[in-house]
Amino acid sequence: MSEPQAVASRYADRRLLWKAAIKWPMYSVAVMPVLLAAGWQFGVVGSLRWLQLGGFVLAAILLLLWENLSNDVFDAATGVDATGKPHSVVNLTGRRDRVAQGSTAALVLGLLLMAGLAWNSSGAVLALVLVCCGLGYVYQGPPFRLGYRGLGEPLCWLAFGPFATAAALVVLQPRGAASIPWGTAWILGAGPALATTLVLFCSHFHQVEEDAAHGKRSPVVRLGTARAAALVPWFVALTLALEWVPVLHGDWPPTVLLSALGCPAGVQLMRLLQRHHDRPELISGSKFLALRFQGWNGLGLSAGLALARVWTGG
Repeated sequence: MSEPQAVASRYADRRLLWKAAIKWPMYSVAVMPVLLAAGWQFGVVGSLRWLQLGGFVLAAILLLLWENLSNDVFDAATGVDATGKPHSVVNLTGRRDRVAQGSTAALVLGLLLMAGLAWNSSGAVLALVLVCCGLGYVYQGPPFRLGYRGLGEPLCWLAFGPFATAAALVVLQPRGAASIPWGTAWILGAGPALATTLVLFCSHFHQVEEDAAHGKRSPVVRLGTARAAALVPWFVALTLALEWVPVLHGDWPPTVLLSALGCPAGVQLMRLLQRHHDRPELISGSKFLALRFQGWNGLGLSAGLALARVWTGG
């Protein structure tokens, strides 16, 4: 290979690494709670504050950016990303301090924007978002690092489920509403949050050896790849069950069954992990299949809720 070709190859490889580091598809997990809340407010309640919706989307993206960058910073401290994650932002830049500064800036901007949204709705919004941020920190940050103890998945479900969904509902409901709609938040957020948790769960499969070597006892490390892969169909089935039971009960319109849009990706994911759960080179993209399931499932559910107004003739 000539020198110009070698330079072009290195440039292309670095672009691919940066694309993997940015992980733009992952931000669907940040915006899904507010999209679900928007579908509910528009289709079921009959009102929607569009400016608040846009502000929450931007703030949620900034807060997930903080989560992702700080995760790289904290993992760099333990060495778990030293060899198995060349697309870590810390590895790409070689500047852990600068990445930490960028992470802090994203957190501050996100919280300031959330504070503005809370000013236009209710102080409960900021409190709920701070709980979500706290759950995100204890998952990865010292001295807690609960993700290293296999507790990342329940923390993920709580953060992206009832708490984030409750915050989004309060942001979008009319100003001065008296209370946090916890009942709606739990029912609305439970299934989609399980799909989000599946993304985290699947991110462990291709790095079992690295995680075990650095003391990260993820569920996949604890269970082994075969038993962990056998749980994936249960994740998918329970996600759909939590979303479809309200339809069978008559509480939600049949349009909610659009959440089945995620099923093809869910089936692909189950087949991939069933066949190749112990072959990291073949399943490194499993989390993106899980993300496709999460994204299409959540978008279908949001659209189905929004269409409730049409279904009922409202």
